[in-house]
Amino acid sequence: MKKKLYKSYIQHVQEIIAKVIDEQSENIEFAAKAMADAIAEGNTIYAFGCSHAGILVEELFYRTGGLALINPIFNSTLMLNTRPITLTSSMERLEGFGGEIIRSSPVTAGDVILIHSVSGRNPVSIDAALEAKKRGAYVIVLTNLTYSKQVASRHASGKNLYQMADLVIDNCGDFEDSSIQIEGLTQKVAPTSTTIGAMIVNSIVVETVALLIDKGITPPVFHSANVDGGDEANKQIFEVFKDRIHYL
Repeated sequence: MKKKLYKSYIQHVQEIIAKVIDEQSENIEFAAKAMADAIAEGNTIYAFGCSHAGILVEELFYRTGGLALINPIFNSTLMLNTRPITLTSSMERLEGFGGEIIRSSPVTAGDVILIHSVSGRNPVSIDAALEAKKRGAYVIVLTNLTYSKQVASRHASGKNLYQMADLVIDNCGDFEDSSIQIEGLTQKVAPTSTTIGAMIVNSIVVETVALLIDKGITPPVFHSANVDGGDEANKQIFEVFKDRIHYL
């Protein structure tokens, strides 16, 4: 019987998860400590990513079990509802644009920003990291080091995103992010960065919340809006933390 290749994909994802646990646990813990310390000191958290990398930004904010102090940084030309969709690729390569995006945001000294880019080669994320660091923010980069170290930067600095970070977390994925080779097709099929990335960022959130509790701070974690009392609980979070929540 012919092997069911979807099982190969699931097994590959499991192997990457094991690799992340083995190789990136310390960095996940460092990221959580940076976030917990920032929140304890009255600062806040931001997340930025382009096109599919931005899916993790959506994962991180305004959802049940999510930390309310994670603020997304979106730009409409970098999101997947842009038409033509190829415009997102052009805008990612526009030098200086990422700096403008951060300058139009409330990012300030003492904040933490998580920037997700799988290849890490395009100027928009690199400029976003540079501008955030200029403002005194702590920059965490989630990327694919296997991929990024094999592609040349498109930024004038000649550096890729991981070289701009205060802390790097590797998603331990494959080159180009596609993962499964199928006989009869040259191009591999099925990325892993979204699945693995969601696991990583939610692991950071779990650890951040635990650290805040250890500090005697009750973290603002969202309830589902679809349970009784959820809206009221979330409304209270918005009121208490309105100075550090910037997506309302």
